[in-house]
Amino acid sequence: MKVHHLNCGTMRLPTVTLVCHVLLIETADGLVLVDAGFGLRDIADPAGRIGPQRRFNRPALDLAETAVHQIRRLGFDPEDVRHVIATHLDSDHVGGLADFPHATLHLTADEADAAMHHPTRRERMRFNPALWEHDPKIVEYRAEGERWRGFVAQELTDIAPGIVLIPMPGHTRGHTAIAVDAGHRWVMHCGDAFLHPGKVDGHSRVPAMLTVAENMLAHDRALVRDNHARLAHLYQSSGPDLLMVCAHDPGMFERAAATA
Repeated sequence: MKVHHLNCGTMRLPTVTLVCHVLLIETADGLVLVDAGFGLRDIADPAGRIGPQRRFNRPALDLAETAVHQIRRLGFDPEDVRHVIATHLDSDHVGGLADFPHATLHLTADEADAAMHHPTRRERMRFNPALWEHDPKIVEYRAEGERWRGFVAQELTDIAPGIVLIPMPGHTRGHTAIAVDAGHRWVMHCGDAFLHPGKVDGHSRVPAMLTVAENMLAHDRALVRDNHARLAHLYQSSGPDLLMVCAHDPGMFERAAATA
């Protein structure tokens, strides 16, 4: 499968600039998105859809960065996007979901429970039902039994062979990573399991702002730290057959796009 790397939302925090790294996957049965970044409705109504956090992450909300616009620019029809796999349901990851109203939304059952079915008080403040008020078809997963490079996982064969869901709770209750077999390598999109390569490469300095943001947004900080340790081991022990990225680091995005 061919994987395209899209930045679907530049964000300018007080001391760092971030991206919203989205994967566009070409499969035999159509297009698949891993996350959707910010979308057209976010640009039209940032207060209603992104809320007060927009004053902190300061998204560019640029039409040219929306997934639907970039898909057209690549020569594809947005209606060929059959599936959107969400690492989690924060607005900077699924704001663009409504731009693909016929796409099936795939996520962990725990994330659906946290955002849609039985949210806690804190989760009700975090998740905005307006992002899925267009009522997409939803498929929920509880990965059990299978393994992918040491992680409990589930291959999403209902979408395409070679797309693997890896539950990684911590940032949110049902957060997940997604691994994709791109032929010449696997691409592992870790969502917000880490926010900066310094959390996994063992040497890069992590900006203080990102550590603060990570702790502030974490559903379970102990699980976040456990994810860092497990991902650092995988990152440092793997070769060129694995490309690991997070959702928001510009350097990881640029290297991935340049070598796609």
